[in-house]
This record gives sequence, C-alpha cells and structure tokens, in this order.
Amino acid sequence: MDKIKLDAWVGIFVAIGVISLLGLAMKVGNLTSNDIRETYMVTANFENIGGLKPRAPVKGAGVVVGRVNSIVFDTEAYHAIVSIDIDKRYVFPKDTFANIYTAGLLGEQYIGLEAGGEEKNLEQGDRIIQTQDAVVLEKLISQFLYTKASEEE
Repeated sequence: MDKIKLDAWVGIFVAIGVISLLGLAMKVGNLTSNDIRETYMVTANFENIGGLKPRAPVKGAGVVVGRVNSIVFDTEAYHAIVSIDIDKRYVFPKDTFANIYTAGLLGEQYIGLEAGGEEKNLEQGDRIIQTQDAVVLEKLISQFLYTKASEEE
C-alpha cells in the first residue's frame, strides 16, 4: 500500500513539473499574453529584421502596445514589410519611429515605437516611414575585423 502512495505522489510531482515547463515555454514564446483588444494595423519597411518573428511584442516606452502580425519579403524593393497590430487604446503620431531592439538573455527581438511630434495620428493601413533595422552582431564583428585589418596595412 505504501508503494502505491509513493507512486501516486511521484506521478503528481511529475505532472506538476510537465505543466510548469509547458507554461514556461508558452511564456517565452509570447503565447500567453493576450490582453490586446481591438487593434489597428500599420506597416513598416525594414532592410534587415534580424530575428524578429510574428507575435513579437511592439512596445512604446517599455509598455506592450501591440504585436507583430506578419512579415513578408518585398521582391521588388528587397526589404521586409512588417505588419503591426496596435491596440486602439494607444495612438501614435504619423512621424513615429519604429526600431528593432533585442531584449533579455534569450535575445528576444521586439519593435520599439518612439513617438514623434506631428499632430495627426497613425490610422488603419498607414505606413511608418522612419525605421531603424535590427543590429546584427555578426555584421558588427565583421566591420570591426575589417577596420582592424585595414589599419594594419
């Protein structure tokens, strides 16, 4: 009888561990935070998005104000078109800057919105003109090595 109780307790702890790991995986994958209600969609063009993925957070002043909806490649202009869903509670001027940043130890990339000063606000279907691409570590290292090599010549 004691062996059955011990096996039951082990089973309970294993089940709790599996559920905890599943919850952690969903949190890391941005699958749990759905507090965004009605949204309006805007787009932004980037030359390099790095590791940005759909459902990545969009932040304004560090607060999640939206999510990346989709990312497509424009075969004519050779850049990425990022569709962003922004919560209707938050309005941004038309001259807002969209920057791709990296956060945390896992290197999650997100879009940071920096409000401009224009009086008109972004609306459904508008395009954010001013963007800054993701900083790619490999590109920085290669530029540094190239600069050092050219100095030695």
